[in-house]
Amino acid sequence: MAGVRDAAAKLMTILPPTPIFTTEIKGVPVTFKAECLQPIGSFKLRGAWHRLTALDEAARRRGVVAFSSGNHAQGVAWAARRLGIAATIVMPTDAPRVKREATLALGAEVVDYDRATESRELIAGRLAEARGSTLVPSFDDPWVIEGQGSAALEAAQQMTLAGLGAPIQVVVPCGGGGLAAGSALALRDAAIWLVEPTGWDDMRRSLEASWIEPVGPNPPPTACDSLQTTRVSPLTFDVLSRRDATGVAVSEDEIAAAQGWAAERLRLVVEPGGAVALAALLAGRVPVKPGTLAILSGGNVDLAAYALAISR
Repeated sequence: MAGVRDAAAKLMTILPPTPIFTTEIKGVPVTFKAECLQPIGSFKLRGAWHRLTALDEAARRRGVVAFSSGNHAQGVAWAARRLGIAATIVMPTDAPRVKREATLALGAEVVDYDRATESRELIAGRLAEARGSTLVPSFDDPWVIEGQGSAALEAAQQMTLAGLGAPIQVVVPCGGGGLAAGSALALRDAAIWLVEPTGWDDMRRSLEASWIEPVGPNPPPTACDSLQTTRVSPLTFDVLSRRDATGVAVSEDEIAAAQGWAAERLRLVVEPGGAVALAALLAGRVPVKPGTLAILSGGNVDLAAYALAISR
């Protein structure tokens, strides 16, 4: 919890808090944290800033290496540019164009890999070792987890100031589990619900089995590029299992419906991976009750795909 508070204090000095919105679902008020309105369109800059500001001057001179389909890539590139650190990002060739172009525009070097046949962790690890750079994982890192948790801590403080009370449950998108684990550290008294796309719900299955279960062979296509993690880390799994977190899965149709709902009711553009927590509430996968906090984690969309999703 102390690390989450430290991360939140760091971020307060450089960025205003993202807003919260309270809107009813099935007649019950639900509070949404709009991380899709961050400067890079995602909560990922939180963990990146907390991690990179912890580097000493010698490490900063040697640069950083990260791997990501786009949101963590932008978070690391944004933080690195602000701190004057060289950043290299290993990105899949099928990463959304908008995320790739934004990462390049922030000054990062991009190294491509094939998501189906190559290991991003292996490629990034070799690059970091060869260059003497610091590897900045997207979720398997204590600083990154603490930084992501600042979103939930910030939201809880905003809810209290608004007279909404402390959250009794938080619903969080989950890929590798950094945001979910950080939220579990930040909100000790709240129930933790994590949401994944169907077929990519390895954290849900891992928590139910009490050991790590990877995504199975030939997982189905998903619009949630930011949540396509094939195996969660022991670090995030341990945090979430100790907090008795519950995982649920949502379908592609439910995710698209949530994107449309967010556009119509909240006037927010939310990417598929950022909309899964809302999808779980709308579809009844998570019970809707007073004191619910849902995190809308990202808003970086391909416009054509987004138009198709909300038109459904």
